[in-house]
Amino acid sequence: MRQEDIWDADAAERYDTPGVGMFAPEVLGPTVDRLATLAGDGAALEFAVGTGRVAVPLAERGVPVTGIELSTAMLDRLRTKVDEATLPVVVGDMATAVAPGAYSLVYLVFNTIANLLTQAEQVACFRNAARHLGPGGRFVIELWVPELRQLPPGRQATVWHCEPGYLGLDTYDVLRQRVVSHHFRFGEGTEARLFRTPHRYVWPAELDLMAQLAGFELESRHADWVGGEFTAESRSHVSVYRLP
Repeated sequence: MRQEDIWDADAAERYDTPGVGMFAPEVLGPTVDRLATLAGDGAALEFAVGTGRVAVPLAERGVPVTGIELSTAMLDRLRTKVDEATLPVVVGDMATAVAPGAYSLVYLVFNTIANLLTQAEQVACFRNAARHLGPGGRFVIELWVPELRQLPPGRQATVWHCEPGYLGLDTYDVLRQRVVSHHFRFGEGTEARLFRTPHRYVWPAELDLMAQLAGFELESRHADWVGGEFTAESRSHVSVYRLP
């Protein structure tokens, strides 16, 4: 499964859920607030900008935002919201594509660094972030913590979400550090719709080492965008890396 094939026009249309899920005010508001604070008076660059879930409201806050996006279908969806002058986007891979301009902040939200399926690509992503930042610039990553403690011997899958009409489960390949997320949506009948996405999961300590290889230092790590304490029980984290 290639990312550019997964995020096609159909997936892009279903991605936006205004007012609920990832787009709920209680989710999106703190994200934008924190990123605006970190950007300060500078410009921000979003890796994998997608349909603009975060970039559009961040730009509306007065932060100049540029994006990098691999999927032209996701970009087409973004363009129904804002034009190129308001939010310029470079089409390309977030591990290698270069955006013009100077930035105080590069950010990568909602687990998207895991879409890069090798360690080498993920390290390259850190180095690409550093390439776009000057001294004191920050790279922010939001990422889930692998739920391997829920895998007893012999079991390869975890159910991470279950509600009426939706079931989410992950299948793990612990040898290659891979996981495939399966999203099942169903109604009253017997048929279900499946959407799958492959990932390479990353532990926080491994992420920190990638950052060091790119010249970053860990500035902070919290369990969420509002600054909750990161603990052994946290299911995700927001990590802020800074160039000296």
